Amino acid sequence: MENLQKMIESLNLENQITIEDIPQIDLYMDQVIQLFENKFSGSKRNDQDKVLTKTMINNYAKGKLFLPIKNKKYSKEHLILISLIYQFKGALSINDIKETLSGINERVMNSDIDIDQFYETFLHLANKNNDAFKEDIELKSKEVKEEVMELEDSHSAELENILMIASLAHMSNLYRRVAEKLVDEISDNGVDNK
Repeated sequence: MENLQKMIESLNLENQITIEDIPQIDLYMDQVIQLFENKFSGSKRNDQDKVLTKTMINNYAKGKLFLPIKNKKYSKEHLILISLIYQFKGALSINDIKETLSGINERVMNSDIDIDQFYETFLHLANKNNDAFKEDIELKSKEVKEEVMELEDSHSAELENILMIASLAHMSNLYRRVAEKLVDEISDNGVDNK
């Protein structure tokens, strides 16, 4: 865990598709994939991973996770929604993502939301989350080291890594469960809450 700072840097947490990154013209699927690959390739766990594929986009479209495309081109609104899907997919099921974005999709189609402003707000919160994450990781690392020292075990480095993994996985599960409860709340409130 001595390289924790390097690990955090390798996550490229600040990589996000910004409004400025999105071209003013509609894009074909290959161009969408290239935009995401260029922006998020540094965030992949290994070189074989794909940021976004045609199959993924087609599945999102078939699952109605974003509004219908026109003439095989993706608008700025589509790119914003696909970017949100990209953020959600590590923690939520496809059905939960669909439920979460259904109201936004409807509002975009009705021109009842400033999607740019909404997305900028998300990006602002994401930046704050990155800062809080970095502080929390340092705190967790310190707590784990203190706990491991009390074990007085000759394999303390290995135990430290395992306990850190367990702690992070536990926190991830807690955040995911709260997110799922919020999705359920959206589902329970239905159209009236949109």
